Amino acid sequence: MSIVFVPKKLRGKAKINQETIQRLLDENDQLIRCITEYMQKGRAVECVQYQQILHRNIVYLATIADASPDDIPAITNCSSSNASTPALNGHGGTPQ
Repeated sequence: MSIVFVPKKLRGKAKINQETIQRLLDENDQLIRCITEYMQKGRAVECVQYQQILHRNIVYLATIADASPDDIPAITNCSSSNASTPALNGHGGTPQ
């Protein structure tokens, strides 16, 4: 499950740090790859769940960026390695 899906009782208590943001960026990379693969196979219906998660992640990252003070340094390394990309919700990130 995406790290954005936090139970209501825990919302606002999580520490937002560089590692959390990078995990979200890596997850978004994997989501985009899955969506692209499904689209290439003509399976647009299956893309919807991944698009919804991607949308939530992007909105969450935008919210963090908007709420952050201006003196926080930007992330300098946004590249991700395919070998280190985490699996999506136990789906392995490979569409069938």
